[in-house]
Amino acid sequence: MQSKLKIGFIGGGNMAVALITGLLQAGTHAKDIHVVDVNQANLNRLETEFNVTTSLQIDAHLQQMDVIVLAVKPQQLRDVVGALAPHLRHQLLISIAAGIRATDISRWLSSYPRIVRVMPNTPALIGRGVTGLFALPEVTEAEKQCADDILRAVGSTSWVVEEKLIDVVTAVSGSGPAYVFYFIEAMQQAAQELGLSPEQGTQFAIATFEGAAQLAMRSDEDVAVLRERVTSKGGTTYAALSSMEESDVKNHIITAIKAAASRATALGEEFGQQA
Repeated sequence: MQSKLKIGFIGGGNMAVALITGLLQAGTHAKDIHVVDVNQANLNRLETEFNVTTSLQIDAHLQQMDVIVLAVKPQQLRDVVGALAPHLRHQLLISIAAGIRATDISRWLSSYPRIVRVMPNTPALIGRGVTGLFALPEVTEAEKQCADDILRAVGSTSWVVEEKLIDVVTAVSGSGPAYVFYFIEAMQQAAQELGLSPEQGTQFAIATFEGAAQLAMRSDEDVAVLRERVTSKGGTTYAALSSMEESDVKNHIITAIKAAASRATALGEEFGQQA
């Protein structure tokens, strides 16, 4: 990470907070981070907690930045880009907005070329996120490395070669924490219905997910092999997985993830058509 980079954020929500936390830990100076947000309470929190500079509106301060992170909701991005346009000089733009294509952002900015589209996920809040990235062809290797460094401040990264694959990343890892929480909820409920206390149900469910994920990360074997090793025919795990197979759980999960990817694409088409 180049510690002297000046980085601006438009949007001061949770993902901006996660990135700022990671950047400061990686060596970026607080004085080199500027945040724009329409919510004064958000700005007060950021000033107090991180000692960064802030403003309520997009202004000439952003002209001094090397990188500008667009950390706003998809439906807000077109207006944000319009307000930002007069202040663009050579800055690298990094967009976190789900669904909105980098090509549309470039079009809104009269073919501005320095744009990287990224999709992190909420474990970034504890430095354990994973981010997919896509760069427009005009983005240099140095600029790509810069974007990678910024996102690696909150976890791991992986580049995709086609922009449409960012919608897949959105569906798999961007939305993925919600799927995990949903499964944990089900395990907690089952544990309580079978007699464990709520606290025990929570402990066993979360620790099981954490341990299994770590085992999968550290093992050289495919997760299917790891699953098979826990599943003795006629045993308890076999009974549970057989029930899931009878209910077609795996295909339902796959269908759900495809629905998320389709929605990400639809968001891009819906908001990207704006003039």
